Amino acid sequence: MTFSEQIKNYQWDDIRLSIYGKNENDVQRALFKERLDLEDFKALISPAAAPFLEQMAQKSQQLTQQRFGKTQQFYIPLYLSNMCSNICTYCGFSMHNAIRRKTLDIKEIENECLAIKKMGFAHILLVTGESERKVGVEYFKQALPIIKKHFSHITIEVQPLDQHEYEELIEFGVDAVLVYQETYNPVTYAEHHLKGKKSDFKYRLDTQDRLGKAGMLKMGLGSLIGLEEWRTDCFYVAAHLTYLEKKYWQSRYTISFPRLRPCKGGMEIKSVMNDKELVQLICAYRLFSPEVELSLSTRESEHFRDHVLPLGITSLSAGSSTQPGGYAATSEKALEQFEISDDRSPATMAKLVKSKGFEVVWKDWDHSLTGK
Repeated sequence: MTFSEQIKNYQWDDIRLSIYGKNENDVQRALFKERLDLEDFKALISPAAAPFLEQMAQKSQQLTQQRFGKTQQFYIPLYLSNMCSNICTYCGFSMHNAIRRKTLDIKEIENECLAIKKMGFAHILLVTGESERKVGVEYFKQALPIIKKHFSHITIEVQPLDQHEYEELIEFGVDAVLVYQETYNPVTYAEHHLKGKKSDFKYRLDTQDRLGKAGMLKMGLGSLIGLEEWRTDCFYVAAHLTYLEKKYWQSRYTISFPRLRPCKGGMEIKSVMNDKELVQLICAYRLFSPEVELSLSTRESEHFRDHVLPLGITSLSAGSSTQPGGYAATSEKALEQFEISDDRSPATMAKLVKSKGFEVVWKDWDHSLTGK
């Protein structure tokens, strides 16, 4: 059984009604339990939990420091290409946008790596648009040996691949893969993914199963907050995490919670989540899964990132550029995937994190420490 089969046990409207039907007693019960189940998670993301946010935040902070210590892992995205074969209503890289496309060649990749390395990073996230023809597995096989010379830990966020392709990329040094379902509602998914391989809801949903079978060290999951009613979508993320942790227990997991940001050709946001609700969600994920890593990108504002940092977050991006060739001094201006909100330098962010009593970790765990 894969998650695309298990998801049939959850009916969208029933889940939504169940979340909004939770009351104060349900929230209090969840707050006093050692290990939470999915019903408890529903209570913690429900409107009924809003008055308990301070209590949730205190417990979330305690659990995070107990499991991860007072550390913040830093990473930076390197956009290799904005080529894309999909039409998605919310993305600046979408094929229907008439913009200049660029894919970095080997020399440009080397220049980007050198520029990023000067900032202090040892952990890099490689990002591309979804174009199997232009930035497929063969492209990654050429790029990864160059990148591996400079960085000890490599995460990728590219188009979903087959199991044997992930197995090949592991051999070339990939340590983690991030694939976001965007929305777990198949009807809404179809409305926003109009053309290309990404329009296959089931294939994308089963990506983590293929990763688990391939033996990937770490997997990332999440929904794009704003495409659908956020509480229901985030329940499905928690259900997906539960399934994965039980079936592929050797892997580690990370959750991101990107809110839709303005981009070229962007759509109107369906479900607006305010800052207080995002704090509630972060704390709910931490209480639900003390072991999961929680990542907060530069999509969010300086003010928000500074204040939420101690409450459950374990990794932060810093100094991000979402355009191919955005770090090297010789790079030309290209289209960004979305607007950055926090544009502080890595050095400034490191100083801020240290001022809050946290240690900055510039790389992820080595294979030698995990037994992989």
